[in-house]
Amino acid sequence: MVDQKTLAYINLYAVLGTLENLCELDPAAGDLLANKKPISIGFDVKGGPSATLSFKNGRCRLEQGVASCDVKLPFSSCEKFNGLIDGTVTPIPSKGFTKIKFLLKEFTALTDLLNKYMRPDPADLYDDEFFAISTSLMFYTITVAIAQIANNDKVGIFTANLIEDGDIEMSIEGGPSATLRAKDGRIVTLKCKPDNPRAVMSFASMKLARDLFDGNVNALECIGSGAISMKGLISMIDNLNRLLDRVAVYLA
Repeated sequence: MVDQKTLAYINLYAVLGTLENLCELDPAAGDLLANKKPISIGFDVKGGPSATLSFKNGRCRLEQGVASCDVKLPFSSCEKFNGLIDGTVTPIPSKGFTKIKFLLKEFTALTDLLNKYMRPDPADLYDDEFFAISTSLMFYTITVAIAQIANNDKVGIFTANLIEDGDIEMSIEGGPSATLRAKDGRIVTLKCKPDNPRAVMSFASMKLARDLFDGNVNALECIGSGAISMKGLISMIDNLNRLLDRVAVYLA
């Protein structure tokens, strides 16, 4: 079962939050923001997440809260916010009506570009650059989604409480890395490599990671062949894999 509150946290922090990485990885995303005044969009979900996307100098940053946003989009429920992501709900700003052009033009173009990478045409994946960007964006979305499930989903909360405090490294050889920082039964994702991880899960290549994300290979077979490397406190990795199983439910 999909919990709408958990899905809202995933949609805001893991999906829209990946716009940060899109602007870093694809020059076309930065070009959409070129010569534009800094602007920030706040998403305020009743009974759910609250965060602001700030756009400045061709880059994007996601920050907690909506206190200082230029445009504020309120949602009466998590279901309504999730409707924004699946295209069934059109929000009405409660602040920043004069800046609505950015929402309709640049912001929509950015989310369309993100969707192109996240739900790609199979033919596009034959382009090496597109493949690398698409796989990296999926990696960041998945690693952030793990934390949202650990902190909000009932099954995820139970699993997260079994994870010892410390950093888990997830990484792709020749690609991105992330830190899953566990403390007191909660997890925070940092989009960088940890200095002193207690456990490490590493994928041998971008292609392997992609095949795993798309469900085209068996994870246990990859572990057996060494294509997926696991080091350190294996119990942390075991529970991380249980959270990954829940990610597949929410991002299917």
